[in-house]
Amino acid sequence: MLNDVVEVRPIGGYVVYLRFDDGAEGHIDLSKLIAFKGVFEPLKEQARFEEVFVSKELGTICWPSGADLDPCVLYSEVTGSPLPGEHRLAEQG
Repeated sequence: MLNDVVEVRPIGGYVVYLRFDDGAEGHIDLSKLIAFKGVFEPLKEQARFEEVFVSKELGTICWPSGADLDPCVLYSEVTGSPLPGEHRLAEQG
């Protein structure tokens, strides 16, 4: 099941607060997830990074530059739950 991001707030640096539609919430340091290349390169500038917003259509966080992040990855980071399909890989190993 896909959980949508419903709230995002920049906290400082590259850390954001996220809240999901099921109530899960937490902070993530996105500098650990973003390479800051290509569409993410403009986000190196703090002011550009802080333009983050929730796209209700996509159910995730986006920036005016066109960058967005997979909500499954964000949810996994906030909750510590495995990404969809990870449990199947572990069972096969």
